[in-house]
Amino acid sequence: QVQLVESGGGLVQAGGSLRLSCAASGRTFSSYGMAWFRQFPGQERDFVAAISWGGGTTYYADSVKGRFTISRDNAKNTVYLQMNSLKPEDTAVYYCAASRRSSGSSYYTDYAYWGQGTQVTVSS
Repeated sequence: QVQLVESGGGLVQAGGSLRLSCAASGRTFSSYGMAWFRQFPGQERDFVAAISWGGGTTYYADSVKGRFTISRDNAKNTVYLQMNSLKPEDTAVYYCAASRRSSGSSYYTDYAYWGQGTQVTVSS
């Protein structure tokens, strides 16, 4: 069982930056693939970025490539999402997720554990 708690969301102006953090409980964190998804009002959750168990492999949605960076610190049981050059269309609730697929994945159905979400709002 893994419990996930996100933090770091907030209000930022377009062009600004935010760093989201996701703290995980459990001694097996380092064996999980981790990801960030986001959800716009009235829509399904969309894939943002994923990272393999050791951090050696990362995946990004085309919409965030070159602007967002996912990373993890297994010693701290934490995964991060550094978001730069933010745009108003990045406004959403961001969710952290954990998958037993240690390589990571962009598929929503591969993730069994989810955080409660953190709101990111980008003003124009």
